[in-house]
Amino acid sequence: MAARPYWKGQIRLALVSIPVEIYSATKSGATIAFNQIHEPSGQRIKYEKVVPGIGPVDVDEIVKGFEYAKGEYVLLDEKEIEGVKLESKKTLELTQFVDAHDVDMIYFEKPYYVVPADDLAEEAFIVLREALRRTRKIGLGQLAMRGREYVVSIKACGRGMVMETLRYADEVSKATSYFRDIGDADPDEELLDLATTLIDKKTGKFDATDFHDRYADALKELIERKKKGKTLNIESDAKGADSRGSNVVDLMAALKNSLGSAGGASTRTSAKKPDAKSAAKPAAKKADAKPAAKAPARKRA
Repeated sequence: MAARPYWKGQIRLALVSIPVEIYSATKSGATIAFNQIHEPSGQRIKYEKVVPGIGPVDVDEIVKGFEYAKGEYVLLDEKEIEGVKLESKKTLELTQFVDAHDVDMIYFEKPYYVVPADDLAEEAFIVLREALRRTRKIGLGQLAMRGREYVVSIKACGRGMVMETLRYADEVSKATSYFRDIGDADPDEELLDLATTLIDKKTGKFDATDFHDRYADALKELIERKKKGKTLNIESDAKGADSRGSNVVDLMAALKNSLGSAGGASTRTSAKKPDAKSAAKPAAKKADAKPAAKAPARKRA
């Protein structure tokens, strides 16, 4: 079954309009969800809507309310809410273009694939895609979808384009309130060099298939074993506990050991070789410490 577009409309750049379709680029099918079950009967637990002191209530008696003070609500019915919903605009107008690195990654929320709606739109679609790629820019605009208006970005992606919804400024907490207690001292140069070398050793191209949700895989295995009437033996492994405890980690030794396990190649910061004088002294002591060789015994006639 072909995927259904999440939105249909047109991207407008000045006087040029490009009919497009937008599809969700992510899926949540891999998530494992659990239900609450009444163990003695094996039946699923259901929830009733109740009012304290009154008990269960009918669905028709429920309205939406906004709590503006403790225990105080403004009541709104569905018609009032529908009356202020934005009509789904059929046009995404690109009003600004910025460098991709100018937008902090924390603002990006959800990606969508953008494709031309038909063959007639393909030529203009390709022109916009290649212009974005050549200038290394992303286009910004606002789009109303399903009763809400979003700030969105458009950028080139392979043969198509990707649209991403962005969070508004008041939806992002200021980082300074969390980072202000972190010191601003410069790190030790030797430690920094070791860490940089380790990063260089582990640098490669990103491939999403290299990563798996190990927790989800373990849950699936557990579910399959339980379906077959088997149990999963969970061994208490002391190694799984937090081994840090109160021990002070020798950062220098840990980084050097990490470099050794990463490939065994020489690092940028190598240990200083002892000079000739210091090397000769231990050697001389070692030679002096050797016992004198025994004279060979004479053979009897």
